[in-house]
Amino acid sequence: MDLVNRILFEPWVEMAAAPDFFLQVVWEGLVSGTLYALIALGFVLIFRSSRIFNFAQGIMVVFAALTLVGLHEMGLPAWVAVAGTLAVMFALAWTVERVVLRPLVGQPDIILFMATIGLTLFLIGFGETIFGGENRQMITEELGIPTGDFVLEPGGGLLILQHIDVTAVVVAGLLVAALLAFLNFTRMGRAVRALGDDHQAALSVGISLQTIWVLVWFIAGIIALVTGIAWGSRAGVSFALEIIAYKALPVLMLGGLESITGAIVGGLMIGVLEKIFEIYWGAPLMGGGTETWFAFVLALIVLLFRPQGLFGERIIERV
Repeated sequence: MDLVNRILFEPWVEMAAAPDFFLQVVWEGLVSGTLYALIALGFVLIFRSSRIFNFAQGIMVVFAALTLVGLHEMGLPAWVAVAGTLAVMFALAWTVERVVLRPLVGQPDIILFMATIGLTLFLIGFGETIFGGENRQMITEELGIPTGDFVLEPGGGLLILQHIDVTAVVVAGLLVAALLAFLNFTRMGRAVRALGDDHQAALSVGISLQTIWVLVWFIAGIIALVTGIAWGSRAGVSFALEIIAYKALPVLMLGGLESITGAIVGGLMIGVLEKIFEIYWGAPLMGGGTETWFAFVLALIVLLFRPQGLFGERIIERV
């Protein structure tokens, strides 16, 4: 009976007794969820336009962050290093389209998926050769990102917000808004959507598959850079960030592999729920560490009842 009380009642009592601490937990989860959603957007964008599950999106986050730090260490000013990193990510997008994707047009999806795994391993080896494997500090202050914190007092309690986290949430929101505006109100954005809806119909009206692939991989590179700056400012820049990036996988399972809305909502849900579960259930009952697996279990439960995800389209096949 005592165990039942600890599982069912005590966490809710703790939330009610310390609402300011609960808000702090929710905020920390919201920040993590925002970054999960950003990574998931890179997966979704590439999959919608090419039906390729880009396994390399996680290492692209690391590679972009390391390139930024490396260019700055070479003596380039911070914002010049950002421009140089964007140029590198565009070159990567062009090279991937020309060397990896174009020769594999028409091949089964599993072949393209395996190609992105090969790209992942190449970027890991290439990145370690150029930048080494040690942890590096993100150039947060050089980019003009404030590093302090400020305190809110909701209801007489304390809520501590780090400037880095606030900046990450705001920039992520602006990036998502810009992406949605691009997809809905520009000619190239509509071409990306058309290619995702029906490849053959899009190609028949003159949409260039190669151009769209370079574009979406470059946009995924921009998303990777923003995510790398945000995560790097919080935890340093190293290849360990790739493990964090894989948290986008349960986000995709939860929200749906083709849904931008699903990526955003799924990321926020997982970020907040895993943090709440860790603090109020995981640490007291299991000794902590639940954040490493909670998202995957939650996604698995959702898939049991809705295999296409919360926002994915139901697939109906005639037999």
